[in-house]
Amino acid sequence: MLRSMITAANTMNQLQQQLDVISHNIANVNTNGYKRRQTSFGELLVQQFNNLPHDEQNRLTPDGVRHGVGAKLAATSLVLKQGTIVETGRPLDVALTKEGQFFRVLMQHENGTEEIGYTRDGAFYLSPSANNPNQLMLVTSDGNPVLDSRNEPIFINDGFKDIQISATGVIRVTAPNGEVMQTFDLGVTTILRPQLLESLGENRYRLPNGVNEDDVAVNMTGNLRGQIGIQQSALEQSNVDLATEMTDMLMTQRSYQMNAKSIAFSDQMLGLINGIR
Repeated sequence: MLRSMITAANTMNQLQQQLDVISHNIANVNTNGYKRRQTSFGELLVQQFNNLPHDEQNRLTPDGVRHGVGAKLAATSLVLKQGTIVETGRPLDVALTKEGQFFRVLMQHENGTEEIGYTRDGAFYLSPSANNPNQLMLVTSDGNPVLDSRNEPIFINDGFKDIQISATGVIRVTAPNGEVMQTFDLGVTTILRPQLLESLGENRYRLPNGVNEDDVAVNMTGNLRGQIGIQQSALEQSNVDLATEMTDMLMTQRSYQMNAKSIAFSDQMLGLINGIR
């Protein structure tokens, strides 16, 4: 009885973690550029009982009996499936149309350190520059500077008329007389191994410490910029399918209830055994 209770308790703990992942996906169903996560389970240690030492029959299964101790959450993987592109008509809204590509942004931490982060959220804004009142800095919705192909923040001179962003990420700032004032190349990176990305919240990711960036990420510069896919005046929606997430949540809840009842039945059987004594 104790063995069955321990097995059920182990599995319930892992199912709770799966519910947390599903609820996080559902909470971000309307987050621009959000990529859902999916879980996969594996079996914990298995104990082998060789209770038929003289079994000479032809068997299709291995000898003995194997008793598991529950399931574990083996991995939580990032799903990079393309989300729906929705046109907004706003010039600073930019959608990536190819999977695996991310905008580079500069993340500033509370301790004063800075590092390069990645995001698929292309809802950009212009923020006044702290160093030059005649310049505006291109930032994300939470205020992080957007980087160009040289990993430098993008500063746009005030007094422009229009901003155009090409399909390959070239920003052209036009003056009122129609002349091009400034040009920038948006910093775009292709992540070769997206499962290594660490989530930092606010729809941002980073590469873990100790990982060689050249092995897992390719900055789209030079001739590679022709492979960038960008659509201006549009945003990529979350790739979360609400119907799928709700179905997975119901299945996980039923599994959780089954294991909870298993503990209750084991407790009742232990009570009957104590009553017999």
